Amino acid sequence: MNIDQFDYDLPEELIAQTPLKNRSDSRLMVVPKNGGEFQHTRFNHIIDYLNPGDCLVLNDTRVMPARLFGMKEETDAHIEVLLLKQREENQWETLVKPAKRVKVGTKLSFGDGLLRAVCTDVLDYGGGRVLQFEYDGIFYEILNSLGEMPLPPYIKERLDDPDRYQTVYAKEVGSAAAPTAGLHFTESLLEDIQKKGVHIAFLTLHVGLGTFRPVKVQNIEEHDMHSEFYRMSEKTAQLLNKVKEHGGKIIAVGTTSARTLETIASKYEGRFEAESGWTSIFIYPGYTFRGIDGLITNFHLPKSTLLMLVSAFCGRKRILEAYETAVKMRYRFFSFGDAMFII
Repeated sequence: MNIDQFDYDLPEELIAQTPLKNRSDSRLMVVPKNGGEFQHTRFNHIIDYLNPGDCLVLNDTRVMPARLFGMKEETDAHIEVLLLKQREENQWETLVKPAKRVKVGTKLSFGDGLLRAVCTDVLDYGGGRVLQFEYDGIFYEILNSLGEMPLPPYIKERLDDPDRYQTVYAKEVGSAAAPTAGLHFTESLLEDIQKKGVHIAFLTLHVGLGTFRPVKVQNIEEHDMHSEFYRMSEKTAQLLNKVKEHGGKIIAVGTTSARTLETIASKYEGRFEAESGWTSIFIYPGYTFRGIDGLITNFHLPKSTLLMLVSAFCGRKRILEAYETAVKMRYRFFSFGDAMFII
């Protein structure tokens, strides 16, 4: 398939720059997969579209303050580093700007030497570098003191409250970006959903380059996804299998949850097993879903792998029609924007 089949026109003013004061006040477009009119409501009414016995699957990853600003030790040239994926205890895959200044052997310093690093490898994507870190103390405590929240480049406004780029259930530290569909939920809304008899299940996928790396090939089938770490517990696997056996719907909250569920379900013929590992699953039209029955998601960038995933789930023409409607109705797009429920 050609990448231009996943393009659409978006006025820049519809890109949400700041989160709403109240998370669940965002708008919600309900998109019936098999036809019918789009419905327009507020996110806090999503409970009206859930039934007892259904299960919401949430990604409990927590975003790291993964953007670091430092300098080359030899020249004091300024360097920006984005942590992407931990390889070993002190070794990370990163994106570096400007990349031409960082070669194998280059030494970097952050926070007047509180954190230091040396480049040990050049990766095969733009700006990709492996850094070996050196420090005294606890890495994540140092990162919390030196790092900044890695907001996407299309967000130009300063985020006053970093917790607004975390879900209310964020727990497992390790992501370079938020699973943004979950940003709409409040603790009270989740409590109300559970009171209705809807199950809540958690899994983990640490969002890295694989989720937001742009597609640079015309034929999307030639695009390679980078791997991201995932984990599903025995408790979650048992609950999901029970829900399926009793005819409930498994609803992925976000494309990261969907990719994790499909990674596991595709291995076990539609069932779930407790496991952890690395996934590079790339879902685009033609894919047969085995794990999910519904998807809660934000509105995604043109030509992105995320738009391809939702197109695979709902149909490309149907999704592009929904996006055209969202533009006409002035929905807010991307990370801090409004939501869609495909069911």
